[in-house]
Amino acid sequence: MGLFDFIKNEFVEVIDWVENDKDTVLWKFPDADKNIKYGAQLTVRESQTAVFFDEGRIADVFEPGRFELITQNIPITTTFRNWDKGFKSPFLADVYFISLKTFTNLKWGTPNPIIMRDPEFKQVRIKAHGTYFIRVADINKFMMNYAGTGNSVRVTQLEESLRNIVSQNFAEALAEAKISVLDMAANYTEIGEKMVPVLQKEFEPFGIELTKFQIASTTLPKEVLDFYDKMTNMNMVDDMQKFQQFQQSQAIEKAADNPGGGAGEGIGMGMGMGMANMMMNQQNQNQGSNNESSKPQTKEDIMATLKELGELQKSGILTKKEFDEKKKELLARL
Repeated sequence: MGLFDFIKNEFVEVIDWVENDKDTVLWKFPDADKNIKYGAQLTVRESQTAVFFDEGRIADVFEPGRFELITQNIPITTTFRNWDKGFKSPFLADVYFISLKTFTNLKWGTPNPIIMRDPEFKQVRIKAHGTYFIRVADINKFMMNYAGTGNSVRVTQLEESLRNIVSQNFAEALAEAKISVLDMAANYTEIGEKMVPVLQKEFEPFGIELTKFQIASTTLPKEVLDFYDKMTNMNMVDDMQKFQQFQQSQAIEKAADNPGGGAGEGIGMGMGMGMANMMMNQQNQNQGSNNESSKPQTKEDIMATLKELGELQKSGILTKKEFDEKKKELLARL
């Protein structure tokens, strides 16, 4: 085998890219000497494009298909030097493959809370995060303004580069939406749609198209969440008197389970007397609802109330002084 045959065998004859990694956006064909044989076979698969660089400039772009690299099959827009002369010696070129598929579930988030005006809470600080989908739409812009001459570009690199752009523009779109934070969850789709044209202006110089933008969740400050919880609980209560009685009964049960734990600390100042008054008022209301409302309390009713008050004193809910005052009041009714 002569020297020419040895050199001839060193030339690249098959050029293709099998995407084993679904997260690769751009991949450079590994040919250190850039020697591509005249008549080499180029295969570009679906959702791919192949870009040939000659001296740092884009010379040709190949869409999906199978190509034999000869003069007749090269696009007439080629800028390769001497290509149109039909030479059969190898030519020098860098070959890049770009994936044109849509890359999904890129993550975004607001690193710091966004201050927004709210019709109900005036000014609110919120944080948000979600996902978005992109694809390479303009080969020239992507290669010249983003990818450069690196050997590869992964979607994680794009995600990191675009993260600040997304977070900075999210506040703008949120302000234009003019939606209360209480209604925000129900309007995630609407807000996401408003974000697309805002962000597309930022992505376009890089040849990237934003195909979808999603908000996964928004987080409100603790004080707003606490207030919202209170409002929700209040709206669930139809009868405030019953609600208060329920809370007081819950406090009594806790105190009875722990008589030595300090009923005054567990229930609050004055709760014991409040319970005694509630019992007596309830007794008066029951008697007033009776057909014989003018009839005074019987001795049995008064003694039953005294017994219940005695149990409250025994459990530590009523002090002795409070019990004596109510006892004196009840005995005066006999």
